[in-house]
Amino acid sequence: MRPSTSRVLIADDHQAMRQGVRTLLESHADFQVVGEAANGREALDLALDTKPDIAILDYSLPLMNGLELTRAIKHELPHTEILIYTMHDRESILIDVLRAGARGYVLKSDSGIHLVSAAKALAKRKPYFSGAISETLLEHFIETNHGGEKGIMLTAREREIVQLIAEGKLNKQIAHMLNISVKTVETHRAAAMHKLKLRTTAELVLYAVRNNIVEP
Repeated sequence: MRPSTSRVLIADDHQAMRQGVRTLLESHADFQVVGEAANGREALDLALDTKPDIAILDYSLPLMNGLELTRAIKHELPHTEILIYTMHDRESILIDVLRAGARGYVLKSDSGIHLVSAAKALAKRKPYFSGAISETLLEHFIETNHGGEKGIMLTAREREIVQLIAEGKLNKQIAHMLNISVKTVETHRAAAMHKLKLRTTAELVLYAVRNNIVEP
């Protein structure tokens, strides 16, 4: 491996997409793919194990979505650059992942050259946003005088549990996955529902979908 080669982790729940990204990157001598993951938890474990220079993450990952994964990776590996590679161009998602520490955002509908350019920029510790995303960012900052920031803030653990509940996991399964007690799961679940003023699991699932925590 050349000294200037950047080590890359790819996380996407579609194998064909992961393979496409790998093939695209490995056609350039600048990159070495050190791992692939199909869900957020696997991606976090791989990141901690391989300590990549760049992590290319889909937003809609099962078990731990791209937002929570970005937060977790930046907390444990602050020098790893995060590139979100997704089909979502919603402003709310974009702003959330940037606040979490991502410095690149490219749409899957963009040409492959944007993905490579983004990876090259992040390798030099520079941010990168494809054209449509740059416009969305500009509009957001122009309209910041609207105010109205989110009033309800769930903790990272609460959001994690809300995602797993919305994905159909039972309290016992969640407890096993997160290595916590069922009682702790129930406590976080109750806290989240109280904050959100929700009474049923169906309402919690609807909240998760509307707020981009899970895919509909």
